[in-house]
Amino acid sequence: MSTAALEAPHMKHFRLLVFGNAISGYGSYLNMVALNVFVYTVTGSAFAAGLFMAVRLLTSVAAGFVSGRLVSRFDRKALMIGSDLIRSAMLLVLIPLPNSARLPVLFALAVAMGACTTLHQVALRSSVPEIVGPEKRLKANGLLVTGRSLAMIAGFASSGLVIAQFGYTAAFALNGVTFLISAAILAMLPIRTRAAVAPDAGGKEGGDDTAAPSGTTGRAGRWASWALLRSLPVMGAMMALRGVDGLGSSSHNVALPVFSDALDPANPATFMSQFLATWAIGHIVAQQATSRYADRTGHSFGEKAFAIGAVVMSVGFILAFAGLPTVPAIAVALIAGMADGFTEIVYVTKLQETPDAQRGQMFGLSAAVENGGFGLGMILCSLTLEFYSPIAVVGTFHGVAIVFCLGFLVFLARRNRRGAPATVPPAPEAAVTEPGPVAAEPGAADGPAAAADPGAGRAATDPATEATEADRTSAPARTTEGDRA
Repeated sequence: MSTAALEAPHMKHFRLLVFGNAISGYGSYLNMVALNVFVYTVTGSAFAAGLFMAVRLLTSVAAGFVSGRLVSRFDRKALMIGSDLIRSAMLLVLIPLPNSARLPVLFALAVAMGACTTLHQVALRSSVPEIVGPEKRLKANGLLVTGRSLAMIAGFASSGLVIAQFGYTAAFALNGVTFLISAAILAMLPIRTRAAVAPDAGGKEGGDDTAAPSGTTGRAGRWASWALLRSLPVMGAMMALRGVDGLGSSSHNVALPVFSDALDPANPATFMSQFLATWAIGHIVAQQATSRYADRTGHSFGEKAFAIGAVVMSVGFILAFAGLPTVPAIAVALIAGMADGFTEIVYVTKLQETPDAQRGQMFGLSAAVENGGFGLGMILCSLTLEFYSPIAVVGTFHGVAIVFCLGFLVFLARRNRRGAPATVPPAPEAAVTEPGPVAAEPGAADGPAAAADPGAGRAATDPATEATEADRTSAPARTTEGDRA
């Protein structure tokens, strides 16, 4: 049987998962608008609305550290379903309550939304290699980025219409239903979200998702992701760049309404809607281009491409606020969206190279860094926009990101001259054993597929051996490196 025939069911299941994730993403973006506007409408206070947003964002940052440990120890599929059900239940609780009684519940909802959204994202991204196989990570991540981009546009575009035509109660109900649909799709999919546990590693054979991987419990487990970052400085630098990129991204998000209003006071939403729609199209184009490249060549993109893409993205966002004519402005927004989607796909794909035992903690740490950079940028940009123009603010913050990217490229050049490995080193050949199945389906056998794919070396490594190799590599660092989680 061909490799494509073996992989087809897994990608089919993953496409359904992407569909469900896009539906829940639509709900997330819808409630982002509906809840923020509702808080301001009920209280009449900009401070209360800002506090609501701050609680949600700070919870997302804190949840990044906790989510990594939860994803490393428990069934990831169950965590994703649980996060959807909690968000749905919290929203549906609001429906029978009068407006005066809804406000206290809303701040509890802000905590639940921030925590559950981050947990769902960390669990999903860390599960991709086990759902579709390591060789399909790039394509799978591209599908996730495209689905989320479409969900964002649909959520932002329809929120005003839903609220105006049907009211806040209908918006809360629709939002709750989207999370229920996502949970139902996840529950019916026969997917495996954790690497198979070898009989001599955990006492259980096969893909038991509830079994905690080696190296994820106790003090050593809490330090595993930090120790891995110390042994892989390039990956740590990429994660830091994502935090700086979040700082830059906050600038154009905060400055966009101000710039749109100055550009066309009579219709300030025109430029903003054009910008967001073009940006989303750029994400879709990036997904198509990277997927076709991976299918044609069998290779993925490296750290240098990630840094160059981040530079192009920042330059594009700066030019979008330079007051260009309509057509050039749309063109640079498209390029910025393509570069933004490309860098995200490359970054997530590289992060998924870490062993399954530490992957969840790495993604949790990454979520905390990205959300933290974005939140800090939101505060700083809101303050600086009181004194400086949008182009000055966007240029400054994205300029910082460009400087960091150029420094990262210099670091890579020097490291390559020394011949140091840039990413997770492959397992020794002696450790390669018969690969386990990619998805927990009766009768599935991936041995021929893995053998036919020269790029599936990571998939052909026994998970227990991977965890042992990661422990051996990072053991000296565990006694000295603190755990911010």
